[in-house]
Amino acid sequence: MAGASVSAGLVRGLLDYAAARGADRATLAAEAGIDAGALDDPDARLPFSSYESMMRAAVARCHDPAFALHYGASVDLAEVSIVGLIMNASETMADAFAQLQRYCRLAMEIAGSGPRFELAIHNGQPWIADRRADPQSFPELTETAFARLVCGPRRFLQKPHVLEVHFSHSPRAAREEYERVFQCPVIFSSPWSALRLDPEAGSWRVALQPRYVFGILAEKADRLIKTLDEAATLRARVEALLLPFLHKGGISADKTAAMLGFSRQTLFRKLRSEGASFAAVVDDLRHRMALHYLRNNNISVNEAAYLTGFSDRAAFSRAFKRWTGKGPGEMRKERCAGPNTQV
Repeated sequence: MAGASVSAGLVRGLLDYAAARGADRATLAAEAGIDAGALDDPDARLPFSSYESMMRAAVARCHDPAFALHYGASVDLAEVSIVGLIMNASETMADAFAQLQRYCRLAMEIAGSGPRFELAIHNGQPWIADRRADPQSFPELTETAFARLVCGPRRFLQKPHVLEVHFSHSPRAAREEYERVFQCPVIFSSPWSALRLDPEAGSWRVALQPRYVFGILAEKADRLIKTLDEAATLRARVEALLLPFLHKGGISADKTAAMLGFSRQTLFRKLRSEGASFAAVVDDLRHRMALHYLRNNNISVNEAAYLTGFSDRAAFSRAFKRWTGKGPGEMRKERCAGPNTQV
C-alpha cells in the first residue's frame, strides 16, 4: 500500500525463518505477491500489505499460532534491518531506544505521524508503548516487535530489563507460551500494548559495536530517511493516516487535514496538484483494502465490509460491484476455488 511500507530485509528475514520452520519459500512468496528478486537489497521498500500477507501465510503454513512471537524471539532486528545494527552500536539502552524512535521507519513505516514507539511514565514506572492506532487489526506485528525488544537485549544484559508485558489483544496461543518467551507477567486485553521497564534499564550499557561503526551506520540511515521522505507523496501520507481509521467510516477531510497540519482547502489543493481528490483517495483505499481482505479466506464479506468502513453489507456490495464489476461473494467463491484463480 502506498505510504505504508517495509524494508526488503524485514520481509526476507520473515521468509527465511518460515522456510527454516518447514514452509515452502515459493508458496509464501507467491501468497505475499513478492518476486524473490525484490528481496536482494535489504534496504529496498516493499508494500506493507505484502509483509502482512506473508506473516498470515507463515502462521498457517507453519501451523503455529504463536509464529509471530517465535519469529521475534529468534531473529534479532540487527539480522534484518540497519535499525537493529544502530541500536546494537548505541552506548546505553536509553540511547538504543532513542535510535529506535529516530529510525524505526526504515524497518517499517505504518504510523500516520511521529515515531511508532514512545517512552511513557505510568504510575511512576517507565514503559515503552506501541502507538499504532489500530493494533487489533494486525496483533502479530506487536507480538513480533515486543518479542524482539525483550529477547534481543537479553542476549547481552545481565538481568531482565522488561518486567511486565501488556497486549491490547487477546492471546493467539497458549498463555504459557507468552510467559515462556517473555519470562515475566503478560497481561492481555489491556487498555494499551506496552512494556514495563526496570527503572534503571536506561543506563545499562549496550555498545556491541565500536562508536566508529555507529557513526557509519547513522550516516547511511540518515540518507535512507531522506530518500524515504523525498519519495512520499501527499497521497501516500493521507493513506497512511486513513488506514488505521478506515473501519470507522465517515472519514473526515477536516480531521485528516488537521493531522497533517493543513487547512481543508490546502489539503484539497495539494491533492489536486497530484491529480487526486480526497474522496477518490478514500474510495481507492477502500477498493484496494477490500480486495486485500477478500483474498484472505479467513475474512468474510461482512467482516470485509466492516473493515473498510461500510455500515452494512449491501452498501459494501454496491461499492464492490462498482469497483470490479462483480459482487464480493463472487470473488470469495473464485478465491476459494484455488490459487490459480484470477480476479
